[in-house]
Amino acid sequence: MAKKLIEEFDMIIETPKFEQVADYDAFPNKKLLDSLRNKIIQNLIDHQIVSNNTMDEFVKREIDRSLEGYDLSSIERGYIYNMIENEISGYGPLTELLEDPQISEIMVNGINEIYIELDGQVIQDTSISFINEEHIVRTIQRMIQPIGRTVDTAHPMVDARLRDGSRLNAVLPPLSLNGPILTIRKFKEELSNIDDFLRGGTMTPYMARFLEACVHAKLNIIICGGTGSGKTTLLNVLSSFIDNHERIITIEDAAELKLKQEHVISLETRLTNYEGQGEVTIRDLVINSLRMRPDRIIVGEVRGKEAFDMLQAMNTGHSGSLTTMHANSPADALNRLETMILMAGMEIPISAIREYIENALDIVVQISRLSDGRRKIVSISEIVGFDGENIRLQEIFAFKQTGALENGTVIGEFMRYDHMPEVYNKIRSRGIHTLEDIFGK
Repeated sequence: MAKKLIEEFDMIIETPKFEQVADYDAFPNKKLLDSLRNKIIQNLIDHQIVSNNTMDEFVKREIDRSLEGYDLSSIERGYIYNMIENEISGYGPLTELLEDPQISEIMVNGINEIYIELDGQVIQDTSISFINEEHIVRTIQRMIQPIGRTVDTAHPMVDARLRDGSRLNAVLPPLSLNGPILTIRKFKEELSNIDDFLRGGTMTPYMARFLEACVHAKLNIIICGGTGSGKTTLLNVLSSFIDNHERIITIEDAAELKLKQEHVISLETRLTNYEGQGEVTIRDLVINSLRMRPDRIIVGEVRGKEAFDMLQAMNTGHSGSLTTMHANSPADALNRLETMILMAGMEIPISAIREYIENALDIVVQISRLSDGRRKIVSISEIVGFDGENIRLQEIFAFKQTGALENGTVIGEFMRYDHMPEVYNKIRSRGIHTLEDIFGK
């Protein structure tokens, strides 16, 4: 359908493709061009065109009428035509941002407040704007309509995965006091691999080899970090180390993992329908996955009652499981796990919960996005029993920041502690002897 509309639109304007320029802000007539664009777009919205014939006639007439009397260059006319084409066949002002592979996140805070994340840095793109709040809502509705979702005053919040895998979240008034708010985390066709992490300085070769050995040895690993720190990307990298013959079940809110093994079953949650029914949660899928004869269970993120079921799986023969969670440190991750299990309504003493966690987990990996936008694995820790009543963590590898340059670049160094990790015995007992040059025999 979209392709047909584009072809029809090209026929309507009867003009060759115009030269693209890097920065439309450089136009002397930028305000005039935006005014013409806004007028045409508003008329498109007001007329609510429903048939192709009406669209053809109106768009041609409106463009001709709006540009009549203006001495515009071919590039300036191209700007107008491209913007209208984006409204008809794309997603309005966001079309080019969505098509740019270097942009990882788009955040719309208002008509003229559109932020993007580029190379880990959040910046404001001042050359793009909506004409009014209705324009923002219309764009959101066009994005979610193909997947059967809607957002309006009766349903002012939507969280959805678009057909290309991108994650969309929108909040409208009265929930939002600042007007319609839209956040899009774009889907990457090819997630980073271990070589990308090494080239980017996210980890050292020693750390990479250690984590690979942990996955091969079927240790249970949890990855923690803040929003946008790279948890899912790291989870995908670690999952790539799983042997090809194993049966893997992935469970996510929005399918982002791209495993290349032959035997992968991907499960995805489902939200409630308009009647408030039909919800399928992470916990439902974790419980069901235990009946599917998994060799490995990978949960995209634990954040609630499903934490108990995940740990139960780790404790009952499903070793080698991996998951992520929001936490600011490995110790904070363990505290949050305790809270999640209590949320599940389990009447278990806190001491028993901690013992349950200590028996289930082997490795906690902390990944962070530094102030300069780069991502680093700042800690790899193992669980080594108890220190009094509390679970004791012992760090194996770490990144320590020592300062920052004038341009904001963080400086620091990776460290490896001299002690022998306790999990090293587990790794060696599985017949894995690839770390002897790091830890000795």
